[in-house]
Amino acid sequence: MIGDVADRDVIVLDDEIAKGSTVVELMEHLRDLKVRSIRLACTHGLFSSGALTRLSEQEGVLEIVCTNTVPIPVEKRVPKLKVLSVAPALAEAMRRIHDGESVSALFA
Repeated sequence: MIGDVADRDVIVLDDEIAKGSTVVELMEHLRDLKVRSIRLACTHGLFSSGALTRLSEQEGVLEIVCTNTVPIPVEKRVPKLKVLSVAPALAEAMRRIHDGESVSALFA
């Protein structure tokens, strides 16, 4: 955690969320610190064992954002979920490789 979070909007960022138990524990701590709202973001949303529903029902959670690196069936999606495509980033990396340009510059 960076800085004072009391009465602030917080973004929880993780590389992967599977069952979500660690994120739920963190959100309990954040609520104890009196945050205003919570947005969850991860690169790989595995969301096993009902995690997506459980996370979306947590108090203060406004949005859950993940990439489409792991397919999430339509029937398991929740209204708070936003899935972002990695296709533009992959296409740009392939273009740079093809043209002999720096791929690492994408991440600078």
